[in-house]
Amino acid sequence: MQSLISTSPISSSSLQSLESYASLTASFNLRFCSLRREVVPLSHHKHRVIGAASKRTRKCVSAASPDSNGSPPTKFDYDLVIIGAGVGGHGAALHAVEKGLKTAIIEGDVIGGTCVNRGCVPSKALLAVSGRMRELQDEHHMKALGIQVSGAGYNRQAVADHASNLASKIRNNLTNSMKALGVDILTGFGSIMGPQKVKYGLDNFITAKDIIIATGSVPFVPKGIEVDGKTVVTSDHALKLEFVPEWIAIVGSGYIGLEFSDVYTALGSEVTFIEALDQLMPGFDPEIGKLAQRVLINPRKIDYHTGVFATKITPAKDGKPVIIELTDAKTKEPKETLEVDAALIATGRAPFTKGLGLENINVETQRGFVPVDERMRVIDAKGNTVPHLYCIGDANGKLMLAHAASAQGISVVEQLSGKDHVLNHMSVPAACFTHPEISMVGLTEPQAKEKAKKEKFKISVAKTSFKANTKALAENEGEGLAKLIYRPDTGEILGVHILGMHAADLIHEASNAIALGTRVQDIKFAVHAHPTLSEVLDELFKAAHVNVDEPKPVAV
Repeated sequence: MQSLISTSPISSSSLQSLESYASLTASFNLRFCSLRREVVPLSHHKHRVIGAASKRTRKCVSAASPDSNGSPPTKFDYDLVIIGAGVGGHGAALHAVEKGLKTAIIEGDVIGGTCVNRGCVPSKALLAVSGRMRELQDEHHMKALGIQVSGAGYNRQAVADHASNLASKIRNNLTNSMKALGVDILTGFGSIMGPQKVKYGLDNFITAKDIIIATGSVPFVPKGIEVDGKTVVTSDHALKLEFVPEWIAIVGSGYIGLEFSDVYTALGSEVTFIEALDQLMPGFDPEIGKLAQRVLINPRKIDYHTGVFATKITPAKDGKPVIIELTDAKTKEPKETLEVDAALIATGRAPFTKGLGLENINVETQRGFVPVDERMRVIDAKGNTVPHLYCIGDANGKLMLAHAASAQGISVVEQLSGKDHVLNHMSVPAACFTHPEISMVGLTEPQAKEKAKKEKFKISVAKTSFKANTKALAENEGEGLAKLIYRPDTGEILGVHILGMHAADLIHEASNAIALGTRVQDIKFAVHAHPTLSEVLDELFKAAHVNVDEPKPVAV
């Protein structure tokens, strides 16, 4: 993979856009995967195509009209209206019905949102294929298990169909589950017309006692990058797997880029990472990131450029390759020009909040995000909470993960049902589904040290290796590490990070412990089946030393 030196000038506007992205990325101490903690400034996006509302839904319109925006209604069509039918909106809708609330959900695109249609779900289908291919191509691994395999290959269209079919199946499951429980599904782009009033589609108006905004996010594309959907793509396009390039550049080394590098290299592509910050995978705990680079980057057909901006990317055309102009992130001087077959823009996601009618209730977005308090209540321009209005998921930017959106939605419904509830975001786990997987919950070690310094306490770190786990060794998958960050004076769990086989499944014992406030000195007495991978966590908790009186185990 050869690079050509370039001395082309860089526009000041492009540099400012890229600088603001790098600065914002660094300031948020990004965590990631399925991870969607890659927070970026809002760029202007076109609205999705809006379908016309059905005759059935038009009949239910009664209590709202476009001429009465200023004052709240006195009667309501619904107890709860949710704008956006992604994973967050779906979770909120089902919980609302369980609580006896008459509920409607508005969707201007397709049920399932980004996660089901253009994110978590189809990407896991591709990663399932990459995992199988990687294992079958590893002759040493197969030979160690006594298995002989030759000529492993794949059918690109069949792989793409697997991802598409999975998304369709999950989308239908979500739709049917809401219909079965009596949730009204309203078609059209939703916007807020005033207090407790919503418009959807072209001219449909409804009222609701409470409203939840759950409109999600879209891929963020920095200025200077021309996306044609064929040779320069976002994750939305790449998940269709319309072709497998010989050489692809991936701009951004967060969870999205890392997962796609796993897919592409397993299918035979060479990959080049382009990262604006000084190190790859900046959202990881540094120790896990270092191990991830050794396991997931160095042995594969991957090279990388760090501390550079992809200032300009031009799609392939007229027989010419994709051209990427790189600029030094610090000096702003041109560095190199890469010529590749394709480029994937994995620079994070931006909130999809434009056109929601927030100006009608005096709400101003912050970098595109809807401001909320710890209970997901929307905050207006004067700093006051807007009555009966909530925002969950990627649109509020608190934690850009599909399951976080669902948890926030459930938390809101609990409040609407008369029970005060605040979600502990520190207990929300995240995972990157590479081979092997990476998962995390809570603080990284640098974040924990910063918190300890500020609050004047000490931290300790315990570690254990997958090489000591019987099940991992039986699978010939001993490469991996689990790391615990905790307070030795109280036993409080501050963070857990895992790289290894099925790390995404293992993390939940730690996340549940944080959510329930379980201390290290208590959880170390939990019993784990043998031989299982769960014993990695068992050994991890037992390796911690807490300076408090530990309860003695009770004989049974």
